[in-house]
Amino acid sequence: MATTSPDMATSTSPSTSPHSSSTTPKKRIVVVGLGMVGIAFIEKLIKLDTQRQYEIVVVGEEPHVAYNRVGLTSFFSHRQVERLYLNPLEWYKQHLQTSSLTHHLSTTALSLSPHTKSLTISPPPSTPSLTTLPYDHLILATGSRALLPTSTPGHDATGVFVYRTISDLQNLITWSCDTRIKGSTGVVVGGGLLGLEAAKALMDLETFERVVVIERNGWVLSRQVDGEAGALVLEGVRGLGVEVLTAKRVKEVECEEGENEREGEGGKERKRVKGIRFEDGEYLACSTICFAIGIKARDELARQAGITCVERGGGGGIVVDDSLQTSAPDVYAIGECASWKGQTFGLIGPGVEMADVLAFNFTQAHLHTPRVFKRPDLSTKLKLLGVEVASFGDFFADRDGPKELPPKLKRELLKKSGGGKAEVKALTYKDPFLSVYKKYIFTSDGKYLLGGMMIGDTSDYVRLVPLVKTHKELDMPPSQLILGAKKSGDDGDDDLPDDTQICSCHNVTKADLVAPLKSGECTSLGDLKSCTKAGTGCGGCMPLVTSIFNRTMASLGAEVKNNLCPHFPEYSRADLYNIISVKRLRTLPDVMREAGADADSLGCEVCKPAVASIFASLWNDHVMSPAHHGLQDTNDRFMGNIQRNGTFSVVPRVAAGEITPEKLIVIGEVAKEYNLYTKITGGQRIDMFGARKQDLLKIWKKLVDAGMESGHAYAKSLRTVKSCVGTTWCRFGVGDSVGMAVRLEERYKGLRGPHKIKGGVSGCTRECAEAGNKDFGLIATEKGFNILVCGNGGTTPKHSVLLAKDVPPTNVIPIIDRFLMFYIRTADKLQRTARWLEALPGGIDYLKEVILEDRLGICASLEAQMQELVDSYFDEWAEALNNPAMQERFKQFANTDEGQPPMEVEMDRGQERPVMWPREDQGGSAKADFQGLRDKWSSTTWQPVLEASYFQGADNLPNGISASIKRGDTQLAVWRIKGKYYASQQMCPHKRTFALSDGFVGTDPSPSSSSSSCSSSSALPPSPPGTPPLSSSPLTSPPHSPSSSTPPATTTSSSSCTTNPSGPTSPWISCPFHKRNFSLTSGSCKNDNELSIATFDVEERDDGMVYIKLPPVDELDRELGTKKWMVKKGEAGEGQFGELDELNKRKGVEGKKGRKGRKPGASEAGKEVGKKLVEAVGGGGCGGPGLEW
Repeated sequence: MATTSPDMATSTSPSTSPHSSSTTPKKRIVVVGLGMVGIAFIEKLIKLDTQRQYEIVVVGEEPHVAYNRVGLTSFFSHRQVERLYLNPLEWYKQHLQTSSLTHHLSTTALSLSPHTKSLTISPPPSTPSLTTLPYDHLILATGSRALLPTSTPGHDATGVFVYRTISDLQNLITWSCDTRIKGSTGVVVGGGLLGLEAAKALMDLETFERVVVIERNGWVLSRQVDGEAGALVLEGVRGLGVEVLTAKRVKEVECEEGENEREGEGGKERKRVKGIRFEDGEYLACSTICFAIGIKARDELARQAGITCVERGGGGGIVVDDSLQTSAPDVYAIGECASWKGQTFGLIGPGVEMADVLAFNFTQAHLHTPRVFKRPDLSTKLKLLGVEVASFGDFFADRDGPKELPPKLKRELLKKSGGGKAEVKALTYKDPFLSVYKKYIFTSDGKYLLGGMMIGDTSDYVRLVPLVKTHKELDMPPSQLILGAKKSGDDGDDDLPDDTQICSCHNVTKADLVAPLKSGECTSLGDLKSCTKAGTGCGGCMPLVTSIFNRTMASLGAEVKNNLCPHFPEYSRADLYNIISVKRLRTLPDVMREAGADADSLGCEVCKPAVASIFASLWNDHVMSPAHHGLQDTNDRFMGNIQRNGTFSVVPRVAAGEITPEKLIVIGEVAKEYNLYTKITGGQRIDMFGARKQDLLKIWKKLVDAGMESGHAYAKSLRTVKSCVGTTWCRFGVGDSVGMAVRLEERYKGLRGPHKIKGGVSGCTRECAEAGNKDFGLIATEKGFNILVCGNGGTTPKHSVLLAKDVPPTNVIPIIDRFLMFYIRTADKLQRTARWLEALPGGIDYLKEVILEDRLGICASLEAQMQELVDSYFDEWAEALNNPAMQERFKQFANTDEGQPPMEVEMDRGQERPVMWPREDQGGSAKADFQGLRDKWSSTTWQPVLEASYFQGADNLPNGISASIKRGDTQLAVWRIKGKYYASQQMCPHKRTFALSDGFVGTDPSPSSSSSSCSSSSALPPSPPGTPPLSSSPLTSPPHSPSSSTPPATTTSSSSCTTNPSGPTSPWISCPFHKRNFSLTSGSCKNDNELSIATFDVEERDDGMVYIKLPPVDELDRELGTKKWMVKKGEAGEGQFGELDELNKRKGVEGKKGRKGRKPGASEAGKEVGKKLVEAVGGGGCGGPGLEW
C-alpha cells in the first residue's frame, strides 16, 4: 500500500481488511481524535487485542500524529514537533502491518450517522476519494477547545491567541518575530494551570519586556489550591519575573486606530491589539494577549447526530454511562469530550483511565467481568514556573465538605441517630523561609486522610495518594504525615506498594514500571517511557520513575557498580571471594590489607559478615574461633537465632524431617525443663524458643548426648532438605524421596553461602515436598529425578526452573555439587539463588552450559572444592561444648552469674512468649537524650567492674572483646578495641533491647593515612602472630569533658594513639537487632538521629581491674534501669486478634446451646461475626463498596 505522507490509506469496508490473517472478518473501530487520550486507547487496544480481532482507523484533524500536549511549553526551547510525538512515525508504519492500524491526518470528521454506522470525513490528503468510514464501533476522543470570551469586545483582534495546540504555539512564535512586538508587554488572561504554562511560554520567547498574568480571583491556581497556598505560588511566580494582577476582570480588548490588518492571504481583516481595559477602569498597554481561561468539550459531532449531550450552558460534553457508551449504540466517548455523571475532566489522567476501561472491555469482557469507569483521581503534581505544586484527593473537603468518605466511616455515621454528619479537620504546615506550604485534610477523628495540597515540597505526594484512594486507616498520628522526615539516602520508592500510582497522567503504577524491566522488554529509561508512557505527560513523575528504574535494574544486576561497602570500594562479594581464595587469606586484617580502602579499619556491619561467610565457605573454621567470632552476624555469634527478647531459639537437625520417637522425647524433655516455646517449622523440624544465652550449652549437651546436632537454623547455610514420604510409605511414590533427602542434607549440612539454602525432594509429580520453590529441588520420575534450581519463597517468591531431566540417582550429587559451589563463588552478598539466576548473564541456559556441559572447564574444580568442605564438617554445638574458651562467652553478664529478664512474658495458647513490641506511636522507641546524660549526672566516681584479663587478646581481633556488665538494675556494655576501652549503656533505644555488647564494632574508612593520630612506631600491627601481654600501664578511654568534680586518676597511655570523637576512625557499635549504629564516643546514632546512647569513661588500672566512671547507683538506675525500660505487658495495647477472639468466644457460647429446634440459617452470633468481619476489611459483601471481588 503506497503512502505519500504520515497519514495512511485504509480499506473502505470493515469486512475487507487487507491485513487480516484469516478469513474471519475483523471488526472495525474508528477513533475520532488523535490526541493523548485517543492514542492511549489505541495503544492499549493493540496491546490487549492478541487475537487481532479489530481493525483500527483513527482520524485526526491536525497535521501531526499524537503529541504531548501537556509538555507544549518545551516546544519553545527546541521548536521540533517530532520531539513532542508520543510515538515516532515508524511506530504507525509498523502497526499498519502488525495491528491493522490506519491513521489519517489533516482530516476532519464532518458528520456522524449512528443509524447507518458511518462517519463522513473530509478527504485525507493521501486518499482524496475517501469520504466515508463505516464502523462497527466508534470512539469519540475529540477533546476540547480553548475558550475565548466571545462577549468581550476585541476578543478576535490581531495579537490575541489561545494556548492549546502546536499550531497555536507556531502562530505565537511567528507573531513574536515581528519587530513591533520586541520590548512590548505580553499578557496572559487566566492564572490557572494553563495560564501559568502560557506565561512560561511568553517568557521563553524572550521577546517581551514584561509578562503579566491576569487572574480574576484573589490568587492563582484557584481550582487546585486555597488562598494561602495560592499566595505562596504567587510569590514564587513573581520571584521569577512574572507580574501577576489578581482580582482583575477584563472589560474589553482595545485595538489600535487605523486600517485593519489582514491575516495571511485571504485571511480575515482585524485590528491590532493595543491594550486591556479592566472593569475597574484601569488600563494595561500590551501587544499580545493569550487567553487561558478554560476549555470547552468538543461535542458538536455527537450533538449534530442526535446523541445526548449536556446543554452548552451547563458546560457541554457527550453524556456517557459507566461503560463509556453514549446514547447511540456502539458509539463511545472518552477524554475531555465525555461527560460522566455530569462532569467533564480537563486532566489527562481520567482520560487515560477511560481509555483503559474501554480497551479492556473490547478485548477481555468475554473472559472477565467488564470494567466500569469509576470516580477518577483528580490529583495533580506539576512544576509551574519553577514552583512545585500538588493537590490530591478531596483537596477542598474543608471548604466544600467531603465528596466521598471511607466505607467504614460511612457505616459508622449511618448507625448514629439522625444519620450523622461527617466533619473534617485540616492540618497545615507553612515554612516561609523555604516557601513550603502543606495542608492535609483528615476525618475529624484523624483516622483517614481525605486529601490535601502541597507547595514547594511535593516529595510525599506519591506516598499520600494511595492512602486516599484506598481509604486506608492511618497507623500514625496525622502530624507525622507532614513532619515525618525522610531518612538520609531514601530515594522515595523502596517501600511503595506495587499498585502505587507513579504517573497520574497515564495511570502507571509501580508494578507497570517494574514488570517490563524484569521481563527484559525494557532495558533503558527511554524504553521504559516509551513502553509505559510514564513521564511523557507533565513529566513530574520522572524523578520517581528514574529512581524505580535504577533500583530495579540494580536488583537485576544490570551494569551496577556492586562494591561490597565503603571499606571495599573496588570489590564485590564475588571479587573478594576470589581474592581470599587465591591469596589464602584467613583473617579480616589480612583482607583489609590486601583489598580494603583502609588497612587498619575495623570494617562494618556489611563487610564483616560477608567476609565471615566467605571464610566459612572456603576454610570452614569454627564461627566462634577468636579470629572469626567478631565477624559473625547476630545469629551465628551464639549459634542460635536471637529473638525479640534477646533469648535464642534452638533447632536440632532433623534430616529430611525423619526423626525417631526417642529423639522426640528428648526434645520434649528439654523444652519442658527450660520452659521453651515449641513450634513445628516449615522445614519439617522442631524449633524451641526462649533459651537464655547462659542455658544454651546445657540445652545443647542434652541434645548432643541424644545423638542430635546443630540444625544451622541460625546460619546463611543449608537449612533443610524437605521431603515427602515417597516410596517409603506412599502408594503413589515413584522414587525414594526420604532416602535421597537424607543423603543430600547429610552431605551439605553446615555448608555456608551468600544466603540461606533450602532443598526439597518429592517422590512423584504430586510434589508434596514443594521442591519446585527451593534453591535446589528434586522430583522423582520413572527414570530418576528432575533437578530444579533457583526457587525461593520469602518476600519475592520465585518458582524453580528445570536444570536437568531424568537424572539417575548416582549423578544427582555431582550436579548439585557444581551448582552450589558455582553459586557460592559468584553470588553477591545476601543474594538468594533466584535473584542470582536473574542477574546471571544468559540465565538458565548459561547455567546449564556451565554445570552440565562444563563450558568454563571448572566442573572438576567445583566438585573437588565441595568434597573438601564436606570432609571438613564438624558439629558446631559439640565443638563449643568441648572448648572452655568458647564456653566462657555464654554468660549474660561478665561480672556476675545473676540473670535478668530483658522483657516481660505472657501466656499464649499454653506457652510463654515475650510480650509484643509497642509501635512507634506507643512509645516503642526510647527517644530520651541519653547521650546528654554525661553532662547531667550529679556526680561520678571511678568504679571497678571487671578484671582486665577478660579482655586478653582483644587488640588482635577485628571486633575487639566485649562484655555485658550488671550494676544495680542497669546493664552496661564494655569493649576493648585496638588498645582502647569504651563503655555505654547495654540497651539499644530503638526497640529497647539489651544486647549492644553483642553487636558489630565498625569504623568508617580513613580518607588517608594522615587522618590517624597514631605514629607508625606505636600503631598496632593489623595481624600479629600472637597476643602480647597486656601493658602494665593503664589504658584509657578517649578524653571527654569531665562532668563531675571528681578528678580522674592520673594515667599514661601505653600508645600514642588517641581517638578523635569526630574523626573518621571513631568506632561505633551496630545493634544486633536492627543495625542501629551508635558512636562509642559521642553516643549519637549514625542512621537515626532521634536515637542516642549514654557513654562513659573507662580505663584499665595497675591493679588489674577495668574501671568505669559512673554516677551513683540509684541515679544510674533512674535513668537507665532495666525495669524502667524493659518492654512490659500491655504497652502494645490489645492484641491484634482481641476483637476476633471475642467474636469467636461468643460464637462458641451460641454453639453450645445445641441445634435442637433451631431453624436453618446462621445464628444471631454467627451473623454478627460475619458482619464484623466484613466491616473489618471495609466492605459490604460481594460487589460492595469496600472490596473489589
